[in-house]
Amino acid sequence: MPTESNPTGQQPPTAEAAVWAIRADEAARSVTHAFGRRLLFLPGTHIGAVSIPPRRFRSVFNPWHYWWQAHYVDCLVDTGRRELATKTRFDGDSRPSAGRLASRLVTTIRLRNFFRFVNNYYDDMAWLALSTLRLEQLAEETRKPGRRRNAYVRRKLTLQFDSASTDDLGGGTFWSTKRDFKNTPATAPVALYFARTDRRERAQALVNWLNSKLLHPQRALYLDGLRIRNGEIVLEDAVYTYNQGPILGALLELGGQENLERAAHLVEAVARELIVPGTQVIHGDGTGDGGLFTGILIRYLALAARDQRLPEATRETAGVLVLSTAGAFWDGRRESGGDPKEPIVVFSSSPLRPATETYPAGAAVELSTQLQAWMALEAAATLEL
Repeated sequence: MPTESNPTGQQPPTAEAAVWAIRADEAARSVTHAFGRRLLFLPGTHIGAVSIPPRRFRSVFNPWHYWWQAHYVDCLVDTGRRELATKTRFDGDSRPSAGRLASRLVTTIRLRNFFRFVNNYYDDMAWLALSTLRLEQLAEETRKPGRRRNAYVRRKLTLQFDSASTDDLGGGTFWSTKRDFKNTPATAPVALYFARTDRRERAQALVNWLNSKLLHPQRALYLDGLRIRNGEIVLEDAVYTYNQGPILGALLELGGQENLERAAHLVEAVARELIVPGTQVIHGDGTGDGGLFTGILIRYLALAARDQRLPEATRETAGVLVLSTAGAFWDGRRESGGDPKEPIVVFSSSPLRPATETYPAGAAVELSTQLQAWMALEAAATLEL
C-alpha cells in the first residue's frame, strides 16, 4: 500500500518533476533565509518570524502561531525527503540540512511555548504531532539523532488526543480545552495521526463520526463542526478548503473500499466546488490562518494523485489541481530586494493574484502565505509527470 513516506514505488524523477524540485528548493531557501531566526538569539534554536519585516518591539509574548510553526516543520521535512533522495542539501553543504532545521524548530517550539508542547487547541497539537511523526521517519531513514525527542513529543500529544476524543456529541474530537466545539479541523488531523500510528480502529471511529455528522450528503464536502451553545447543538456549516485535506489523508491511510470510494468522491467535489471558476486552481483564503488553507489541501491532493488504488480519473483530477495551483503560485511570484546574490522570492497569498498586487514592495509578508506556496511546490515535486 502506498504511504506518505514511500509513495507508490517512486521512479527517478522526470525532467518536469526535477523543475518542480528546483522551484521547491527556491521556496525553501527563501522562507528559511527570510523568516527563520534564532529565539532570543539562543544558539541552536530556529523559529519562523510571523511576518517580515517584523514589527518593531515585538516581544516574546506576542502571537507566534504554534500551528504555523508545525506546518513549517512539515515543509522542512518535505525538503529533507528530497535531500535524502538527491544526496544534495537544499541550501548548500555549508548550511544546515532541512532535517536539522526541522529538528531545531521542534525544540524551539517547546521553548517558545514555555517548555511545553501542549497548548489549548487540539488541532494545533495534531498538526505538530503529524509533522514530528514525519520528522521521526526522516531521522530513521537518514540515521540522524533526534528520534527520542520526536517520540516524546508524540507521547505527550497522544494523551491529549485521547482525552479530547470523547463520546460527547456522538464522537469526534474537541477543538479546544473549552470543550464546547467538535469539528473537522481537529477531528480530521487526529484521525490521520491515529491511522499513521497504528490505532486504526480509533481513527476509523473518528472518520465515521465525520461522515455521519459533518459530511454534506449532496456536496460530498465536510462542514466545519458542531458547537454546544446555551445547551443546544449548533451546526457550523462553513466549508473550508483545508478541512478537506486531512480527512482525505485519513481516508487514504485507512484504505478499504468504502474509504477509498469516499476519497474519490471528495477529490471530485473539491474539483467541482473549491476552484476558481473557469480554472483548475484551488481558490485562496486570504492571509493570517487562511494563508495556509490552500497549501494544506494541495499537500493531501498530491497523496491522492499518487495513490494507485484510486481510479485513474480521480488521480488525474488530483494531479491537475496540484500542478495548476502550484503553477499559479510560481507564476505569480515576485523577487524582493535584499542581497542581490540571494533574492527573496515572495509568493502571493492568492494563487491567481500576482504577489506584486497582494504583497507590493514595502508591505509586510506573512509566514503562513509563504509556507502555503512552498507546500504546493513540494507537492508538485512529488508527482511523476
